[in-house]
Amino acid sequence: MTTAPSTPMFTQDFWDDPHPVYAAMREQAPVHRLQLPTGTEMWLVTRYADARSALGDPRLSKQAGATQNAAALAPAISAPLTRHLLANDPPDHTRLRRLVAKAFTARRVEQLRGRVEELSAALIAAMAADDRGDVIDDYAVQLPIQVICELLGIPQEDQTEFRHWTGILVAGSVDRSGVPAAAASFLHYLRALIAAKRAEPADDLLSALIATTDQGDRLDEDELTSMVFLLLIAGHETTVNLIGNGMWTLLTRPEEHRRLLADPALIPSAVEEFLRLESPVETATFRVAMEPVTYGGVTIPAGGVVAISLLSADRDPDRFPDPSAVDLGRPDNQHLAFGHGIHYCLGAPLARLEAQIAFRDLLAAFPAMRLAVPPSELIWRPGVLIHGTTTLPVHLS
Repeated sequence: MTTAPSTPMFTQDFWDDPHPVYAAMREQAPVHRLQLPTGTEMWLVTRYADARSALGDPRLSKQAGATQNAAALAPAISAPLTRHLLANDPPDHTRLRRLVAKAFTARRVEQLRGRVEELSAALIAAMAADDRGDVIDDYAVQLPIQVICELLGIPQEDQTEFRHWTGILVAGSVDRSGVPAAAASFLHYLRALIAAKRAEPADDLLSALIATTDQGDRLDEDELTSMVFLLLIAGHETTVNLIGNGMWTLLTRPEEHRRLLADPALIPSAVEEFLRLESPVETATFRVAMEPVTYGGVTIPAGGVVAISLLSADRDPDRFPDPSAVDLGRPDNQHLAFGHGIHYCLGAPLARLEAQIAFRDLLAAFPAMRLAVPPSELIWRPGVLIHGTTTLPVHLS
Protein backbone atom coordinates (compact mmCIF):
# COMPACT_ATOMS: atom_id res chain seq x y z
CA MET A 1 0.00 0.00 0.00
CA THR A 2 1.27 3.49 -0.84
CA THR A 3 0.60 6.40 1.49
CA ALA A 4 0.13 9.02 -1.23
CA PRO A 5 -0.04 9.24 -5.02
CA SER A 6 2.99 10.57 -6.89
CA THR A 7 0.97 13.47 -8.33
CA PRO A 8 -0.29 16.08 -5.80
CA MET A 9 -3.99 15.73 -4.97
CA PHE A 10 -6.46 18.34 -3.74
CA THR A 11 -4.98 21.10 -5.90
CA GLN A 12 -6.67 22.96 -8.75
CA ASP A 13 -4.56 21.02 -11.26
CA PHE A 14 -5.92 17.78 -9.79
CA TRP A 15 -9.55 18.92 -9.87
CA ASP A 16 -9.19 20.15 -13.45
CA ASP A 17 -8.07 16.65 -14.54
CA PRO A 18 -8.14 13.99 -11.81
CA HIS A 19 -8.21 10.98 -14.13
CA PRO A 20 -4.43 10.50 -14.63
CA VAL A 21 -3.96 10.62 -10.85
CA TYR A 22 -6.71 8.07 -10.24
CA ALA A 23 -5.33 5.82 -13.00
CA ALA A 24 -1.93 5.85 -11.31
CA MET A 25 -3.52 5.16 -7.93
CA ARG A 26 -5.49 2.19 -9.26
CA GLU A 27 -2.27 0.82 -10.72
CA GLN A 28 -0.23 1.36 -7.54
CA ALA A 29 -2.60 -0.02 -4.92
CA PRO A 30 -6.31 -0.72 -4.32
CA VAL A 31 -6.49 1.54 -1.24
CA HIS A 32 -4.51 4.66 -0.38
CA ARG A 33 -4.08 6.41 2.96
CA LEU A 34 -4.35 10.17 2.43
CA GLN A 35 -4.78 13.41 4.35
CA LEU A 36 -7.30 16.04 3.29
CA PRO A 37 -6.37 19.75 3.39
CA THR A 38 -8.56 20.00 6.51
CA GLY A 39 -6.29 17.50 8.29
CA THR A 40 -8.71 14.56 8.14
CA GLU A 41 -6.96 11.25 7.41
CA MET A 42 -8.85 8.89 5.16
CA TRP A 43 -8.50 5.62 3.27
CA LEU A 44 -9.41 6.05 -0.41
CA VAL A 45 -10.81 3.08 -2.34
CA THR A 46 -10.21 3.45 -6.09
CA ARG A 47 -10.94 0.16 -7.91
CA TYR A 48 -14.41 -0.88 -9.10
CA ALA A 49 -14.74 -4.28 -7.40
CA ASP A 50 -13.52 -2.92 -4.07
CA ALA A 51 -15.66 0.23 -4.38
CA ARG A 52 -18.81 -1.78 -5.09
CA SER A 53 -18.06 -4.06 -2.16
CA ALA A 54 -17.36 -1.12 0.18
CA LEU A 55 -20.55 0.70 -0.83
CA GLY A 56 -22.61 -2.25 0.38
CA ASP A 57 -20.45 -3.21 3.37
CA PRO A 58 -22.42 -3.04 6.66
CA ARG A 59 -19.14 -2.85 8.57
CA LEU A 60 -18.68 0.70 7.24
CA SER A 61 -20.86 3.14 9.17
CA LYS A 62 -22.45 6.11 7.46
CA GLN A 63 -23.62 7.43 10.81
CA ALA A 64 -20.11 7.52 12.23
CA GLY A 65 -18.89 9.10 8.99
CA ALA A 66 -21.49 11.86 9.22
CA THR A 67 -20.58 12.53 12.85
CA GLN A 68 -16.92 12.81 11.94
CA ASN A 69 -17.64 15.09 8.99
CA ALA A 70 -19.84 17.37 11.12
CA ALA A 71 -17.21 17.75 13.84
CA ALA A 72 -16.63 21.40 12.88
CA LEU A 73 -20.27 22.27 13.69
CA ALA A 74 -21.88 22.97 17.04
CA PRO A 75 -24.15 20.07 18.16
CA ALA A 76 -27.22 22.31 17.97
CA ILE A 77 -26.52 22.74 14.25
CA SER A 78 -25.08 19.37 13.31
CA ALA A 79 -27.77 17.23 14.98
CA PRO A 80 -30.73 18.53 12.90
CA LEU A 81 -28.70 18.23 9.66
CA THR A 82 -27.42 14.66 10.11
CA ARG A 83 -30.62 12.69 10.59
CA HIS A 84 -31.21 11.92 6.91
CA LEU A 85 -30.81 8.73 4.85
CA LEU A 86 -27.15 9.25 3.93
CA ALA A 87 -26.16 9.83 7.55
CA ASN A 88 -27.74 6.78 9.15
CA ASP A 89 -27.28 3.02 9.32
CA PRO A 90 -29.95 0.35 9.81
CA PRO A 91 -32.32 0.17 11.56
CA ASP A 92 -32.73 3.99 11.50
CA HIS A 93 -31.90 4.13 7.79
CA THR A 94 -34.48 1.45 7.01
CA ARG A 95 -37.19 3.34 8.87
CA LEU A 96 -36.32 6.70 7.31
CA ARG A 97 -36.14 5.34 3.76
CA ARG A 98 -39.52 3.62 4.18
CA LEU A 99 -41.13 6.86 5.35
CA VAL A 100 -39.56 9.04 2.66
CA ALA A 101 -40.18 6.55 -0.14
CA LYS A 102 -43.93 6.75 0.57
CA ALA A 103 -43.84 10.39 -0.52
CA PHE A 104 -41.04 10.16 -3.13
CA THR A 105 -42.61 7.60 -5.44
CA ALA A 106 -41.84 6.79 -9.08
CA ARG A 107 -45.39 7.89 -9.92
CA ARG A 108 -44.81 11.31 -8.37
CA VAL A 109 -41.56 11.67 -10.31
CA GLU A 110 -43.18 10.68 -13.62
CA GLN A 111 -45.94 13.21 -12.99
CA LEU A 112 -43.23 15.86 -13.11
CA ARG A 113 -42.30 15.08 -16.74
CA GLY A 114 -44.64 17.65 -18.30
CA ARG A 115 -43.54 20.37 -15.89
CA VAL A 116 -39.84 19.59 -16.39
CA GLU A 117 -40.40 19.90 -20.15
CA GLU A 118 -42.11 23.27 -19.66
CA LEU A 119 -39.28 24.58 -17.49
CA SER A 120 -36.69 23.32 -19.97
CA ALA A 121 -38.46 24.98 -22.90
CA ALA A 122 -38.53 28.31 -21.06
CA LEU A 123 -34.81 28.13 -20.28
CA ILE A 124 -34.03 27.20 -23.91
CA ALA A 125 -36.07 30.17 -25.15
CA ALA A 126 -34.19 32.53 -22.83
CA MET A 127 -30.83 31.18 -24.00
CA ALA A 128 -31.83 31.54 -27.65
CA ALA A 129 -32.09 35.31 -27.27
CA ASP A 130 -28.30 35.60 -27.53
CA ASP A 131 -25.65 33.80 -29.56
CA ARG A 132 -23.45 33.29 -26.52
CA GLY A 133 -24.40 31.67 -23.22
CA ASP A 134 -23.24 29.52 -20.36
CA VAL A 135 -24.64 26.00 -20.12
CA ILE A 136 -24.02 25.89 -16.36
CA ASP A 137 -25.47 29.25 -15.30
CA ASP A 138 -28.20 29.53 -17.93
CA TYR A 139 -29.48 25.98 -17.90
CA ALA A 140 -27.79 23.25 -15.83
CA VAL A 141 -28.21 25.13 -12.55
CA GLN A 142 -31.62 26.54 -13.32
CA LEU A 143 -33.50 23.39 -14.36
CA PRO A 144 -32.88 21.13 -11.31
CA ILE A 145 -33.21 24.01 -8.84
CA GLN A 146 -36.57 25.00 -10.28
CA VAL A 147 -37.70 21.37 -10.30
CA ILE A 148 -36.70 20.66 -6.70
CA CYS A 149 -38.21 23.96 -5.55
CA GLU A 150 -41.53 23.09 -7.17
CA LEU A 151 -41.39 19.51 -5.94
CA LEU A 152 -40.81 20.54 -2.34
CA GLY A 153 -42.97 23.65 -2.52
CA ILE A 154 -40.17 26.17 -1.96
CA PRO A 155 -40.39 29.75 -3.26
CA GLN A 156 -38.27 30.16 -6.38
CA GLU A 157 -36.85 33.43 -5.07
CA ASP A 158 -35.04 31.52 -2.31
CA GLN A 159 -32.94 29.44 -4.72
CA THR A 160 -30.01 31.88 -4.89
CA GLU A 161 -29.50 31.67 -1.14
CA PHE A 162 -29.52 27.93 -0.78
CA ARG A 163 -27.41 27.51 -3.92
CA HIS A 164 -24.79 29.66 -2.16
CA TRP A 165 -25.02 27.62 1.05
CA THR A 166 -24.80 24.25 -0.70
CA GLY A 167 -21.75 25.39 -2.68
CA ILE A 168 -19.94 26.08 0.58
CA LEU A 169 -21.08 22.86 2.25
CA VAL A 170 -20.17 20.45 -0.56
CA ALA A 171 -16.64 21.93 -0.67
CA GLY A 172 -16.31 21.68 3.11
CA SER A 173 -13.92 18.74 3.02
CA VAL A 174 -11.33 21.08 1.50
CA ASP A 175 -12.04 24.41 3.20
CA ARG A 176 -14.25 24.51 6.29
CA SER A 177 -13.92 28.23 6.99
CA GLY A 178 -17.41 29.09 5.73
CA VAL A 179 -19.15 25.86 6.74
CA PRO A 180 -20.45 26.79 10.24
CA ALA A 181 -22.10 30.03 9.06
CA ALA A 182 -23.59 28.39 5.93
CA ALA A 183 -24.95 25.45 7.96
CA ALA A 184 -26.47 27.75 10.58
CA SER A 185 -28.16 29.90 7.92
CA PHE A 186 -29.47 26.83 6.10
CA LEU A 187 -30.85 25.36 9.34
CA HIS A 188 -32.64 28.60 10.25
CA TYR A 189 -34.18 28.75 6.77
CA LEU A 190 -35.35 25.13 6.84
CA ARG A 191 -36.97 25.43 10.26
CA ALA A 192 -38.94 28.48 9.16
CA LEU A 193 -39.95 26.73 5.93
CA ILE A 194 -41.22 23.63 7.75
CA ALA A 195 -43.15 25.74 10.24
CA ALA A 196 -44.85 27.57 7.38
CA LYS A 197 -45.80 24.28 5.68
CA ARG A 198 -47.21 22.90 8.91
CA ALA A 199 -49.42 25.97 9.21
CA GLU A 200 -50.51 25.91 5.57
CA PRO A 201 -50.02 22.49 3.88
CA ALA A 202 -50.03 22.34 0.09
CA ASP A 203 -49.83 19.73 -2.66
CA ASP A 204 -46.05 19.36 -2.52
CA LEU A 205 -43.44 16.90 -1.30
CA LEU A 206 -42.58 18.81 1.88
CA SER A 207 -46.22 18.83 2.99
CA ALA A 208 -46.37 15.12 2.13
CA LEU A 209 -43.28 14.42 4.22
CA ILE A 210 -44.79 16.28 7.15
CA ALA A 211 -47.99 14.25 6.85
CA THR A 212 -46.41 10.87 6.04
CA THR A 213 -46.96 8.11 8.58
CA ASP A 214 -46.26 4.39 8.65
CA GLN A 215 -48.16 2.41 11.28
CA GLY A 216 -48.28 5.51 13.43
CA ASP A 217 -44.59 6.35 12.86
CA ARG A 218 -43.62 9.70 11.36
CA LEU A 219 -40.59 11.91 10.82
CA ASP A 220 -39.72 14.02 13.86
CA GLU A 221 -38.64 17.66 13.53
CA ASP A 222 -34.91 16.99 13.18
CA GLU A 223 -35.55 14.17 10.71
CA LEU A 224 -37.77 16.42 8.60
CA THR A 225 -35.21 19.23 8.65
CA SER A 226 -32.41 16.88 7.74
CA MET A 227 -34.34 15.20 4.92
CA VAL A 228 -35.25 18.52 3.28
CA PHE A 229 -31.61 19.57 3.68
CA LEU A 230 -30.50 16.41 1.86
CA LEU A 231 -33.14 16.72 -0.87
CA LEU A 232 -32.21 20.33 -1.61
CA ILE A 233 -28.52 19.52 -1.94
CA ALA A 234 -28.74 16.14 -3.66
CA GLY A 235 -31.80 17.20 -5.65
CA HIS A 236 -29.90 19.77 -7.65
CA GLU A 237 -26.12 19.41 -7.20
CA THR A 238 -25.97 16.00 -8.83
CA THR A 239 -28.07 16.98 -11.84
CA VAL A 240 -26.27 20.30 -12.36
CA ASN A 241 -23.02 18.43 -12.84
CA LEU A 242 -24.56 15.57 -14.80
CA ILE A 243 -25.85 18.04 -17.40
CA GLY A 244 -22.71 20.19 -17.35
CA ASN A 245 -20.29 17.27 -17.52
CA GLY A 246 -22.30 15.59 -20.25
CA MET A 247 -22.32 18.71 -22.43
CA TRP A 248 -18.60 19.20 -21.77
CA THR A 249 -18.02 15.62 -22.91
CA LEU A 250 -19.92 16.20 -26.17
CA LEU A 251 -18.38 19.59 -26.89
CA THR A 252 -14.84 18.26 -26.47
CA ARG A 253 -15.56 15.17 -28.59
CA PRO A 254 -17.13 16.40 -31.88
CA GLU A 255 -17.55 12.89 -33.32
CA GLU A 256 -19.70 11.78 -30.36
CA HIS A 257 -21.58 15.08 -30.49
CA ARG A 258 -22.47 14.47 -34.13
CA ARG A 259 -23.43 10.86 -33.34
CA LEU A 260 -25.94 11.92 -30.67
CA LEU A 261 -27.34 14.67 -32.89
CA ALA A 262 -27.93 12.11 -35.61
CA ASP A 263 -29.47 9.53 -33.28
CA PRO A 264 -31.39 11.08 -30.33
CA ALA A 265 -32.63 7.60 -29.40
CA LEU A 266 -29.19 7.13 -27.85
CA ILE A 267 -29.86 9.82 -25.23
CA PRO A 268 -30.88 7.44 -22.37
CA SER A 269 -27.75 5.32 -22.79
CA ALA A 270 -25.66 8.48 -23.37
CA VAL A 271 -26.79 9.78 -19.97
CA GLU A 272 -25.53 6.55 -18.37
CA GLU A 273 -22.20 6.97 -20.15
CA PHE A 274 -21.89 10.57 -18.96
CA LEU A 275 -22.57 9.36 -15.42
CA ARG A 276 -19.83 6.74 -15.76
CA LEU A 277 -17.24 8.84 -17.56
CA GLU A 278 -17.49 12.07 -15.53
CA SER A 279 -19.46 11.16 -12.42
CA PRO A 280 -21.11 14.26 -10.89
CA VAL A 281 -20.25 12.81 -7.47
CA GLU A 282 -16.51 12.28 -7.22
CA THR A 283 -16.41 10.53 -3.86
CA ALA A 284 -19.21 8.97 -1.83
CA THR A 285 -19.89 10.56 1.54
CA PHE A 286 -17.53 9.28 4.21
CA ARG A 287 -17.93 6.05 6.14
CA VAL A 288 -16.06 4.81 9.22
CA ALA A 289 -14.82 1.24 9.63
CA MET A 290 -16.44 -0.19 12.76
CA GLU A 291 -14.00 -3.11 12.69
CA PRO A 292 -10.94 -3.93 10.56
CA VAL A 293 -11.96 -4.39 6.90
CA THR A 294 -9.86 -5.61 3.97
CA TYR A 295 -10.17 -4.58 0.31
CA GLY A 296 -7.76 -5.81 -2.34
CA GLY A 297 -5.44 -7.15 0.34
CA VAL A 298 -5.24 -3.82 2.21
CA THR A 299 -6.62 -3.77 5.75
CA ILE A 300 -8.25 -0.59 7.03
CA PRO A 301 -8.20 -0.49 10.83
CA ALA A 302 -11.26 0.04 13.02
CA GLY A 303 -11.99 3.74 13.23
CA GLY A 304 -10.53 4.49 9.81
CA VAL A 305 -12.40 7.05 7.70
CA VAL A 306 -13.21 5.46 4.34
CA ALA A 307 -13.82 7.39 1.12
CA ILE A 308 -14.90 5.59 -2.06
CA SER A 309 -13.97 7.23 -5.35
CA LEU A 310 -16.88 6.72 -7.74
CA LEU A 311 -15.04 8.71 -10.39
CA SER A 312 -12.04 6.38 -10.23
CA ALA A 313 -14.02 3.14 -9.91
CA ASP A 314 -16.07 3.90 -13.02
CA ARG A 315 -12.88 4.16 -15.11
CA ASP A 316 -11.41 0.90 -13.88
CA PRO A 317 -10.20 -1.03 -16.96
CA ASP A 318 -10.81 -4.30 -15.13
CA ARG A 319 -14.55 -3.53 -15.26
CA PHE A 320 -15.04 -1.31 -18.34
CA PRO A 321 -13.27 -1.95 -21.66
CA ASP A 322 -11.43 1.15 -22.90
CA PRO A 323 -12.76 3.12 -19.90
CA SER A 324 -11.54 6.57 -20.98
CA ALA A 325 -13.32 6.35 -24.32
CA VAL A 326 -16.86 7.62 -24.83
CA ASP A 327 -19.30 4.94 -25.97
CA LEU A 328 -22.80 6.43 -26.07
CA GLY A 329 -24.27 2.97 -26.53
CA ARG A 330 -21.98 1.19 -24.07
CA PRO A 331 -23.46 -2.19 -23.10
CA ASP A 332 -23.48 -3.47 -19.51
CA ASN A 333 -22.89 0.01 -18.14
CA GLN A 334 -23.31 -0.81 -14.44
CA HIS A 335 -21.64 2.37 -13.18
CA LEU A 336 -21.55 3.43 -9.53
CA ALA A 337 -22.44 7.11 -10.01
CA PHE A 338 -25.65 6.70 -7.97
CA GLY A 339 -23.97 4.43 -5.44
CA HIS A 340 -24.83 0.84 -4.61
CA GLY A 341 -26.59 -1.07 -1.85
CA ILE A 342 -28.98 0.35 0.72
CA HIS A 343 -27.75 3.90 0.12
CA TYR A 344 -28.41 3.83 -3.64
CA CYS A 345 -29.65 7.31 -4.59
CA LEU A 346 -33.38 7.69 -3.97
CA GLY A 347 -33.50 10.55 -6.49
CA ALA A 348 -31.88 8.64 -9.38
CA PRO A 349 -35.14 8.43 -11.40
CA LEU A 350 -35.61 12.21 -11.15
CA ALA A 351 -32.00 12.92 -12.13
CA ARG A 352 -32.32 10.65 -15.16
CA LEU A 353 -35.62 12.25 -16.18
CA GLU A 354 -34.18 15.78 -15.97
CA ALA A 355 -30.97 14.83 -17.79
CA GLN A 356 -32.72 13.05 -20.66
CA ILE A 357 -35.01 16.03 -21.21
CA ALA A 358 -32.06 18.42 -20.92
CA PHE A 359 -29.92 16.72 -23.58
CA ARG A 360 -32.88 16.22 -25.89
CA ASP A 361 -33.79 19.92 -25.72
CA LEU A 362 -30.28 21.40 -25.76
CA LEU A 363 -29.22 19.31 -28.76
CA ALA A 364 -32.43 20.01 -30.68
CA ALA A 365 -32.34 23.75 -30.04
CA PHE A 366 -28.60 24.33 -30.49
CA PRO A 367 -27.14 21.64 -32.80
CA ALA A 368 -24.19 23.89 -33.66
CA MET A 369 -23.30 24.64 -30.02
CA ARG A 370 -19.53 24.86 -29.45
CA LEU A 371 -17.23 25.92 -26.63
CA ALA A 372 -16.48 29.63 -26.49
CA VAL A 373 -13.11 29.08 -24.76
CA PRO A 374 -10.40 26.42 -25.04
CA PRO A 375 -11.11 23.41 -22.78
CA SER A 376 -7.91 24.15 -20.83
CA GLU A 377 -9.40 27.45 -19.63
CA LEU A 378 -12.35 25.81 -17.89
CA ILE A 379 -12.10 25.57 -14.11
CA TRP A 380 -13.46 22.54 -12.29
CA ARG A 381 -15.02 22.89 -8.85
CA PRO A 382 -12.73 22.24 -5.88
CA GLY A 383 -13.82 19.62 -3.39
CA VAL A 384 -13.78 15.91 -2.72
CA LEU A 385 -17.53 15.37 -3.11
CA ILE A 386 -18.70 17.15 -6.29
CA HIS A 387 -17.13 16.92 -9.77
CA GLY A 388 -18.09 19.55 -12.33
CA THR A 389 -17.03 22.72 -14.12
CA THR A 390 -17.76 26.11 -12.58
CA THR A 391 -18.80 27.50 -15.98
CA LEU A 392 -19.31 26.23 -19.52
CA PRO A 393 -19.34 29.22 -21.90
CA VAL A 394 -20.57 28.41 -25.39
CA HIS A 395 -21.52 29.83 -28.76
CA LEU A 396 -25.01 28.64 -29.60
CA SER A 397 -24.99 28.99 -33.37
